[in-house]
Amino acid sequence: MIVVLTALEVERSAVLDRMTGAAVRAHRAGTLFHVGQLGRRRVALGLVGAGNAPAAAIAERAVAEFSPAAMVFVGVAGGLRDWTRLGDVVVATKVYGYHGGRSTDDGMRSRPQAWAPSHRLLELARSVGRAGEWCAAVPPDGRPGVHFEPVASGEVVLDSRTSEVARWLHEHYADAVAVEMESAGFALAGHLNDDLPAISVRGVSDHAGGAKEVTDGAGWQPVAAGNAAAFAEALIAEIDDEDAEATAEPAREPRGFSNQNVATGHARVGQQIGAVYGDLTVGPQRGDRK
Repeated sequence: MIVVLTALEVERSAVLDRMTGAAVRAHRAGTLFHVGQLGRRRVALGLVGAGNAPAAAIAERAVAEFSPAAMVFVGVAGGLRDWTRLGDVVVATKVYGYHGGRSTDDGMRSRPQAWAPSHRLLELARSVGRAGEWCAAVPPDGRPGVHFEPVASGEVVLDSRTSEVARWLHEHYADAVAVEMESAGFALAGHLNDDLPAISVRGVSDHAGGAKEVTDGAGWQPVAAGNAAAFAEALIAEIDDEDAEATAEPAREPRGFSNQNVATGHARVGQQIGAVYGDLTVGPQRGDRK
């Protein structure tokens, strides 16, 4: 099982459109996941909403529910470099949580936090990018580029190249090429779960430079989300079969299933228990008590 998380409905739809046999599964606290096939892999798809805190919380919930072999975050981002084109895919080689710092009389001091993706997943992603088959259906002159670069993850939507946040990024996180709002929380959840393999795949939907409404209105979010989903599908297909099989979900007994062992006379019945769902009562039958 592979967990795929998204923040926006347009991102979830881009992944769900590629899935087959998807069925809704509810976590006991109410979070809904779509479970089905993405290519030849079984995946659980979840929506976290905007922000690093909900991304971390839902990622934790997904790990507890599915015990996945890996997690992939699929979504859109703002490009921080002019050489990134709209629709390009950025695979995060490092995720910065850029809003950490210390406010002093001398100004704001950065306290950088950063998480690297799984080396194995990153190597597989590079291989997928080199092969280029993930976007083979797109005409050569329209194929998106794939960039393996750091991504900055904060708590605000950045739509300026001159704002205080933009200057902060340029001064302290100058190697980041894309900015978004969920990958830091997502990466932290992977790290806290025994370094569960996790990686972020983002499509560039705007250039974080004051024209976001224009690019969104032109339909670039669905395009960017679709490109990120296509790349993620190709990446997930490369994850080792052994990893997927090792984390296969145990079979669940259907609701309402019950089993009863009854002894009469001087016979004795031992307990043979593989898995217990629901209540378990050990003792004499009702009416046998004396």
